[in-house]
Amino acid sequence: HAMGQRPITFLRQVVALCTYPNLLDSPSFPEDAKKRARRILQGCGGNSLGSYTASQGINCIREDVASYIERRDGGVPADPDNIYLTTGASDGISAILKILISGWGKSRTGVMIPIPQYPLYSAAISELDAIQVNYYLDEENCWALNVNELRRALNEAKAYCNPKVLCIINPGNPTGQVQNRKCIEDVIHFAWEEKLFLLADEVYQDNVYSEGCQFHSFKKILYEMGPEYYNNVELASFHSTSKGYMGECGYRGGYMEVINLHPEIKGQLVKLLSVRLCPPVSGQAAMDIVVNPPVPGEESYAQFIKEKESVLNNLAKKAKLTEDMFNKIPGVHCNPLQGAMYAFPRIFIPSKAIEEAKAHKMAPDMFYCMKLLEETGICVVPGSGFGQREGTYHFRMTILPPVEKLKILLEKVKDFHIKFLEKYA
Repeated sequence: HAMGQRPITFLRQVVALCTYPNLLDSPSFPEDAKKRARRILQGCGGNSLGSYTASQGINCIREDVASYIERRDGGVPADPDNIYLTTGASDGISAILKILISGWGKSRTGVMIPIPQYPLYSAAISELDAIQVNYYLDEENCWALNVNELRRALNEAKAYCNPKVLCIINPGNPTGQVQNRKCIEDVIHFAWEEKLFLLADEVYQDNVYSEGCQFHSFKKILYEMGPEYYNNVELASFHSTSKGYMGECGYRGGYMEVINLHPEIKGQLVKLLSVRLCPPVSGQAAMDIVVNPPVPGEESYAQFIKEKESVLNNLAKKAKLTEDMFNKIPGVHCNPLQGAMYAFPRIFIPSKAIEEAKAHKMAPDMFYCMKLLEETGICVVPGSGFGQREGTYHFRMTILPPVEKLKILLEKVKDFHIKFLEKYA
């Protein structure tokens, strides 16, 4: 929204009605929005968003989340009791990590995370004093996840910690790859074999752009692999109001579905969540509209679909534009942006620039990004903030600005990069 994306009308209408119920009498609001607002308010103490809710979240919203998951996964059953509404996906990820981390010295919990990764993971692991175990995505193969690399990382980590958790970000942040079905099956088999708790960060599930790419949820594939897997692999999956076509980051709405958790551990999780009372109730309402949008036959459906498709088609166009323009710049290589909202191009940095960066006590890509900021006003995040293979350099840039602005921005990056190469060649 900070970049000019328009909010989804229906979502804002329902949250407005929930916030100020007097509007329920207004002819300006459609009946399908009023119906959802009434249902949400009936689930709130005193019919008000100002009340605390149950720590797991409002019951009817958790039921809607379960129905959404069943529809998305083609009928795979979902139990509202396994759904926890959260303050954005980040809150859920931190809570799950908190209950999984224990031990001291070599028995301290190891958490396997992809490199490059979204820094929430390294920060939460560090805050909880756990051990970060890096596995590298394969840049030469469109940032694919390779089980042999998972095995290497796990076996090396066993020498100094107890690896118990495997985090997957799909579609990827910052790398934008979308895992194929075979890859997900391999990962699930690996987790089953090694008795790892799986964390599936699926907040970009609506953001898939490349031809031939499709989002598969870990839950669905796990179910389809049969009872040996489905009844044993512990899995927490996360979703949010912040990404997709909604972009409602400020509401801090999210949910997690946690399956195969031992009943006693589940009790501890609920207790842990109750310490923070409940997630923001307006965020819970926003999450409800993501999982319970207008359906064909309802009066808001046509406008909702038009707005949703406009946002997603626009993002797909910008993903292709960004990839194409980066790959025309000498010394820059950008993998296809299959999904999510970012480009993560690899940049060539001449040795003279690397020396100068060292003299300034900076990582070479940080030096590059600061120069870019100073000379153009364009702010991107250096790859070293996400992790990258030794000797490679990247930056992450969002594809969120409007198309015309994005073209200008990419031209400026191109001109800067060519001058940077000339200066330090």
